[in-house]
Amino acid sequence: MIFEHEIPSGSRLYFGTSAKLKREIEFVSAEMLENLGFEEIVTPLFSYHQHECFEDKKPLVRLNDESNHEVTLRADSTADVVRIVTKRLGRSTGSKKWFYIQPTVTFPTREQYQIGAEIMGGDFGEVVRSATMLLGEIGIEPVMQIANIRIPQLLNEKYGVSLGILKSMHVEQIMQADLPWIDQLVRINTVADLESLEAFPSDIREELEKIKAATQNVSYEKMVVSPLFYAKMRYYDSLTFRMFEENSLLATGGIYTIDGVEAAGFALYTDECIVSKMNRNKAEQDGQ
Repeated sequence: MIFEHEIPSGSRLYFGTSAKLKREIEFVSAEMLENLGFEEIVTPLFSYHQHECFEDKKPLVRLNDESNHEVTLRADSTADVVRIVTKRLGRSTGSKKWFYIQPTVTFPTREQYQIGAEIMGGDFGEVVRSATMLLGEIGIEPVMQIANIRIPQLLNEKYGVSLGILKSMHVEQIMQADLPWIDQLVRINTVADLESLEAFPSDIREELEKIKAATQNVSYEKMVVSPLFYAKMRYYDSLTFRMFEENSLLATGGIYTIDGVEAAGFALYTDECIVSKMNRNKAEQDGQ
């Protein structure tokens, strides 16, 4: 029996303090992003092309339009923003910088509110700086992890290291690879570790140099470098970053290509930021 007051698992309910924090976070974010030159966009909740972003179609919530064509609820905002700006708005706007404040919906009943920004032709440093400024404005200073998805791909394609091993970060198995420089690669964890890269083959060194250049363009104290980090990420194929606090992922972003359009962007996960702010407020009250 489902009671009238019950809500589906994965759905979001905000009230009192959480509702106030959500409103404040969204207001501060919109104001700051507008000041940084971003224009706001709200994409439709229904989409014809979301399935193109997902190899596994299971997360999609599917419906049909009046002509019985399949549509899905918005499960990803980035792809729709890029396609709508470049293909539908076209010449009617010259803006290359866009932000959105809206939820995504995935199967079976999971809602995830996001604040995101996309820069057509943008660079990695700009989106990282925007994301860190935004979190700082909200009052959160998480750890930033910078990675390059191309490095684990090269390790798999050219050097025989399984992506499964890299994804699970089985360091002992990674170290078993018959590569004279693998130990040095595994030990890279800070910006200082990128100082000398001569030991690596040219293809790996080239991708490490991209991380090094990115760290030099971003001033952030809580930064770690993770060249072996691998996760199957939609459309991201080069530099990426994640920002987390303890076990909570607060933001993610990087460089990507969608339908031949090169861009850079990030998404901040509103719900996780609300929890972080509530925990901080509680700790401050307990410490008084």
